[in-house]
Parts: sequence; structure tokens; C-alpha cells
Amino acid sequence: MVIEKIETFVLKDKLSKSFFFSQWEYAERCICVVKITASNGQFGWGEGYGPAAVLQEGVKLIAPFVIGENPLENEVIWNKMYRKTLDFSRRGVLMASVSAIDIAIWDLKGKILGLPVSTLLGGAHRKKIRPYATGLYFTNYEDPSIGLVEEAKMYVKQGFIAMKMKVGLGIDRDVELVRMIREAIGENIKLMVDSNHAYTLREATELARKIEKYDIGWFEEPISPEFYDQYRELRSKTTIPIAGGECEYLRFGFQQLIKHNSIDIIQPDICACGGLTEAKRISAIASANGIDIIPHTWGTAIGIHVALHFISNIESIPGRMYQPEFLMEFDQTENGLREKLTYPKIKMIDGMIDVPNRPGLGIEVDEEFLKEVSLSKEQIESLI
Repeated sequence: MVIEKIETFVLKDKLSKSFFFSQWEYAERCICVVKITASNGQFGWGEGYGPAAVLQEGVKLIAPFVIGENPLENEVIWNKMYRKTLDFSRRGVLMASVSAIDIAIWDLKGKILGLPVSTLLGGAHRKKIRPYATGLYFTNYEDPSIGLVEEAKMYVKQGFIAMKMKVGLGIDRDVELVRMIREAIGENIKLMVDSNHAYTLREATELARKIEKYDIGWFEEPISPEFYDQYRELRSKTTIPIAGGECEYLRFGFQQLIKHNSIDIIQPDICACGGLTEAKRISAIASANGIDIIPHTWGTAIGIHVALHFISNIESIPGRMYQPEFLMEFDQTENGLREKLTYPKIKMIDGMIDVPNRPGLGIEVDEEFLKEVSLSKEQIESLI
């Protein structure tokens, strides 16, 4: 049995209302998913994090290295993809293409063996994962606070015990927004902030000190990801834990973060950092250094299920944050691709999500919906 076909689909869904954060605005969701079919007819699905049209071209470039390989030998395939693209793919979109293929192979392997991905990873230490709500973006340029309190209260009502809000619009404005949300949700709900690397070290330090009194769970991507030493300096100047890593790639990149004492919590995006194969290695490095790991997720339910399986397998370490549930990012912003592409639907019950126990990632793709939202070749070319 060998891998016989690799297909890519660029999916696009327009939002009913755009939203923005410190860097840019979203008016639509555009995501690349990958389908890998074996010679026995079974197939697996993967997803990449990054510009969908460019990511698709990366998959096409790498596909010839994968066709004809045994899908059960996923680490051999990963190493071949890595070595064949080493000179130009250690970071960025092409590594996200590697990640999408790797994830699809894990899904396929699980289906072939009749086992969930969590079992293939070594087993699930926990059967349920506690998610935190990612949301609280801005929808009004004149008054970014509009709707935020109502949204935060909605998350509490839905059963979330933690949520992450956006900052990065200016220190004074950020402080006021954080104060407003903390007062709305009370003291017992964890609150994290994310500036999407909007600030300089000086600005991030000032903001961190001013919001410490609001009991912030972590400050995510406070400054640009290149500045490892500045991250370390920021950590020394605030009591708020510093998080980051969604812009980092491979175990080697995360080794640099850890080596420089840059962060308290690493946040690899499994759909970009090298896939599940590499995320497992990144987790081992984090464990060896006593660093918390809470993956970044953004995209369809494929990526969310990848995170569920991965987090279920993370070993328990005495003193690790948020034991025993291990928080998982659960994007709550509008996303038809997340809600309609796969089934069964993700359900949060009593603030927890079950780790799927069906073979592979535990989901199926609605291929009729896939066709509805897939872009044509001409539409894709217009995006590049």
C-alpha cells in the first residue's frame, strides 16, 4: 500500500461582518486543506496555516516526494520532505505545506490501522480537554469597545473558564479595554491578552505593568517574534507570563525560544510548525525544559481536532499550568469553514471537549460543502 494521490483545495468563505485586531482586518476566511489517498482507497485530511493559495503551491511542490511512499512510515516521509526542501523551507509557508501533508498522513494512518491519532501518538493522558475562548476582536474603528462586554459575558454563560482578548490599539486604550472585560467577567475567569506583536519592548513593558493588577493569565506575542532577547528582558520586568511561538517553526526554532529564556508558554501551530510529527518533538523539548505548551489554532475543525489529539498526549508534569485539563485554544470568531466543513460537530459540554476516539482525527469532511466553497484555478491565481 502506498500514497497514490495528493489533492489540495483552497476554501473561501465571506464573513457577514468583518473584524480587526492590531495588525489587519478579516473580511473572509481562506484556508487550504489537503486530501491524501492511498492505493487501497482510504484517505486522510490535513490543513495548513498560512496564505492558502501560496500554501497550495507548496503542497504541489512537495507532493512528488510523497507519492509512492508507505503512509504508515510517516516519520520517514516527514524526513524526506524536510531534507528535500531544507535549503528553502525551514520557516514560513512551505513548512506549513509540509505540516498539512504530515497531518493528512497521520489521519490516513489512523484510518488504515483503525486507531485514533491520540493512540498513534502514544496514548491519551486525558480524555477531555478544557478549551479557552479566542475572540474579543474589534468591529468598530470609532469605538473598538462596542460589543466586547456582551461577547465576554456570552463566553462565561457558555461555560468557558478562560478567554483571550485582543490588545495592541495603544496602551491607554488597551488598559481601559482590559479593565472593562475583567470587570464584566469577574475574578474567577482567566483572562489572557494578545497583541499580535504590535508593540516595542518599551511599550509592551509599560502595558504589562499597567494591566498586572487585572490578573492576566498570559501576554501573547507582545513584541515581534525575532527579538528573543527582548522577550527575555520583558519577562524580567513583569509578573505576567509571556507566551508566543505561533510564528516559530520546527524544533530548532522553539529551541531558540527556550535557549534564550524568551517565554513561559510556547504556542506552536501544528498546522505550520512541521505537523504532528514535529510537534511531538517540540513537546519533548518543552518537557525537558519545564516549559508549558498550549498550541495555537486557527482554521477549520481539522486543525482543532489535530490540537485535541496532540494535547491529550502531552505528559503531565508536576506544577504545569492548568492541570489536569490542559487549555486548548478554541476560536469563537465567525467561521463557516470551521462550522460546516467537517462532522461530527465539536461539542463543548460542561466546559470540556471530548478527545475523539474514532480512527484517525475522528472526523469526516462534507465533500458537497467542500465543493461549494472551493475556489477555481482562476480564482486561486488571482490571490497569488
